[in-house]
Amino acid sequence: MAVYKKFSENFGAFNRGFGESHEYFIVFCEVGMDIVLKIKEELKVEKWQVEAAIKLIDEGNTIPFISRYRKEVTGSLNDEQLRNLDERLKYLRGLEERRELVLASIEEQGKMTDELRAKIVAAETMVAIEDLYLPYRPKRKTRASVAREKGLEGLSDIILAQETNRTLEEEAESFVDAEKGVETVGDAIQGAMDIIAEDVSDNADYRTYIREATMEHGLLTSKAKDEKAESVYEMYYGYEEPISKVLGHRILALNRGEAEKFLVVKIEAPEEQILRFLETKLIKNENPATTDVLKEIAQDAYERLIAPAIERDIRNELTEKAEDGAITVFGKNLTQLLMAPPIVGKTVLGWDPAFRTGCKLAIVDATGKVLDTKVIYPTAPQNKVEEAKAELKKLIDKYDVDLISVGNGTASRESEQVIVELIKELSKPVQYVIVNEAGASVYSASKLATEEFPQFDVGQRSAASIARRLQDPLAELVKIDPKSIGVGQYQHDMNQKKLGETLEGVVEDCVNKVGVDLNTASAPLLQYISGISKVIAKNIVDYREENGKFKNRGELLNVPKLGPKAYEQCAGFLRIADGDNPLDATSVHPESYDATLKLMDKLGITFDDVRAAQKNAAKAVLEKPAARAEKPAPKKKPKQVVIRNTNTAMGAALAAALAGSDLAVVDDDSKAGANGGKGGAKSGVADTGAASGAAGASAASLSHKITENEKKKLSEELGIGEITLTDILSELEKPSRDPRENMPAPILRSDVLDMKDLKPGMVLKGTVRNVIDFGCFVDIGVHQDGLVHISHITDRYIKHPLEAVSVGDIVDVQVLDVEVDKKRISLTMKIGDPTRVAAEAEAKRAARGAAEAARSAERKAREEEAKAAKKAARAASPVKRTVTKSASSAASSAKTATKSASSPASATKSTTGTATGAAKPASSTATATADGAAPAKKFKKKGIVIFKGNAND
Repeated sequence: MAVYKKFSENFGAFNRGFGESHEYFIVFCEVGMDIVLKIKEELKVEKWQVEAAIKLIDEGNTIPFISRYRKEVTGSLNDEQLRNLDERLKYLRGLEERRELVLASIEEQGKMTDELRAKIVAAETMVAIEDLYLPYRPKRKTRASVAREKGLEGLSDIILAQETNRTLEEEAESFVDAEKGVETVGDAIQGAMDIIAEDVSDNADYRTYIREATMEHGLLTSKAKDEKAESVYEMYYGYEEPISKVLGHRILALNRGEAEKFLVVKIEAPEEQILRFLETKLIKNENPATTDVLKEIAQDAYERLIAPAIERDIRNELTEKAEDGAITVFGKNLTQLLMAPPIVGKTVLGWDPAFRTGCKLAIVDATGKVLDTKVIYPTAPQNKVEEAKAELKKLIDKYDVDLISVGNGTASRESEQVIVELIKELSKPVQYVIVNEAGASVYSASKLATEEFPQFDVGQRSAASIARRLQDPLAELVKIDPKSIGVGQYQHDMNQKKLGETLEGVVEDCVNKVGVDLNTASAPLLQYISGISKVIAKNIVDYREENGKFKNRGELLNVPKLGPKAYEQCAGFLRIADGDNPLDATSVHPESYDATLKLMDKLGITFDDVRAAQKNAAKAVLEKPAARAEKPAPKKKPKQVVIRNTNTAMGAALAAALAGSDLAVVDDDSKAGANGGKGGAKSGVADTGAASGAAGASAASLSHKITENEKKKLSEELGIGEITLTDILSELEKPSRDPRENMPAPILRSDVLDMKDLKPGMVLKGTVRNVIDFGCFVDIGVHQDGLVHISHITDRYIKHPLEAVSVGDIVDVQVLDVEVDKKRISLTMKIGDPTRVAAEAEAKRAARGAAEAARSAERKAREEEAKAAKKAARAASPVKRTVTKSASSAASSAKTATKSASSPASATKSTTGTATGAAKPASSTATATADGAAPAKKFKKKGIVIFKGNAND
């Protein structure tokens, strides 16, 4: 149904931005209103917002462009809302297409009824539509189809009617036909039963009930394929949990364990309940000839046809939801990593650690240019530490190195020790940062890296990448497949297409949120800009190399294959520093230049004023501390500026915006003021020294000092919307703003810790490296990330760690426990008394020892029982082999000992949050779950445990 909504009724201001005569209509010719309303409810936004967003998407506009430059149209929907809308739109349109195909297919078969059509039209999921279509879908050869070919459908009708006074064998005699392959009465009855069983299986209502009953009352279980096999999945060797309560990361862990042949995963459905339901539906009359047969049919239909399909559907649904959750977490983690603040104006030494082949070094200047490369051998087997330090001192002195960026891969621990010794011997202050080098090896061996550094080997390229990751994480990380960056969980096990699309969207949003320098950006960075493809990105770089730097955004139209539509989409995100037009260095879109010039004229601002503000902003960035370990930049003496403006309140705010400029222009409206015509002190003069800092004059200062009435009037005069006006004012106030400024900076170190140095109760500062469903991993500088379980993140209740922490956050943590042999560190963000924490850690170690003893006793008991069984079997008669009484007694004693040994541990959780009680025999009662939740009452056999993933899994 087509829906027309005149744009000017809702967005008059935006309409005026395209000319007074412009009429803008939102037209939906192919979008059903049910889709619009469903998305509206799911996203909890207004109907007109959904309609507007769909219209813009269908016109070929990108999500970043819509989010940034069409706020009036969508009611300021952000990029996350728009991507969710786009994803749901694609799914629902696919659902509609499938619905239409199903309706058409059934119509062609001449089997459509009003009731069936109504059910198909009302179906809200693909599964529901497929269930309804199942009886009409073209089938491969089945037992039921063969029986129908043999003419046994009549017998099945007799059975279903349940009205016969004869025995079923007597009824079946007339259907025996050797020519048709029905040799006996038994063959006839079996064929009729197969037909009914398939009809039961194809019934959509039955399947819906069984699926819902299984989801509500069923259990997800797993057991070991080989109980003697050691693996990371041992906690799942005896596991069951209500399907309705299983968390996503457990689903993914079970799937991986099953794929790696360690686990057998099953769904235990409420079979008795389901069979009673089917029998009730089938048996209408108690007839001795048919009742037992119908019960047998119900059981066969469920066990042979329905149960496997329902289990497959539920497993797929659980996996899909788990993957969606994991992909969402991956995306949020990736966003935080990409939006890490750059370290500007520093020369960085990139260090790619290694053993036998030596550590590769690359000196990178403040612009990202590689100045020099070296290979040193401070690690085994060469151990040339002194020679390496001498070479490092030369490089640091020659290139005035400020920071050392060390990859966290192989030999990083040994490299860090050398760096710490070196720093103590240097005359100038140098600090180092451990950088996550995930994906660096992939990049260094790629075609892109070869083209960028043809003269370097793989190790040198990797070192350069590690240095650049510290200087500008976003610009460097876009060169790597997002899936290789390693801030998710189980990313290699999930739908790679969906994961790739989501992460591509995350990178695209981050790049466009920051914007790029058109004259320095690489092709890999440019291709993420709205409207720019890989081909156009390469063409931009080629054009730049042939013609020199871009002087204005308009030159983009000279780039091959970059037409008006692509220009509209990309122009606002591409910056040109020191170009012909200072607005080209801002996020103001060229379509708003006319309005911006009128605004500047009203405010008495010139291009020179804007350039001065941009230079001050750039200078402030360079003077900003590189990271947390450095001292803050000294404050400058405040300066003053006087603005000519009839609206003195606006002038004062603008003066704050032009922080640090040396302008001295008379305010005509203030000549009669107390200052004798040299500017009104109350409104025309602003303290700009503080404004030149990051917090002195916020982006809101100008827009907030203009009243809503003034803003509305001004937007009408300029022919733009109020939201666009606010964005332009903010850009004039703080040009070249970088949204990464407020993100936590990396921790610079000058000393090193060892895992052996950690003691329970110690309080340390760390960086969140990864956030997963059950907690977060924190880098505390010991080359092994510690786990903060979700229960130790905050005192308040949270459903997911992302509610409290994000990748890149700098947090204070306390050591709860350390297992050096297993490389496990348990941390808490709820700092407590060190003495108490140490005592609790000691108790937990004792509990772990008891649990390990219990497991050992259990294994020994199983082995003894198996030996006794074999011995008894050999001694038993050929007819009946049984385990001897003595063997059973021995096994029972062993199990009793095991249970006794396990009891101290059952009430204590392990340091990583896994209940040690879960290590008890499968026959013992369940203890607390690894997530801190009490187990379901239904669990009478096995404990519930959690798979321990590592930070990069």
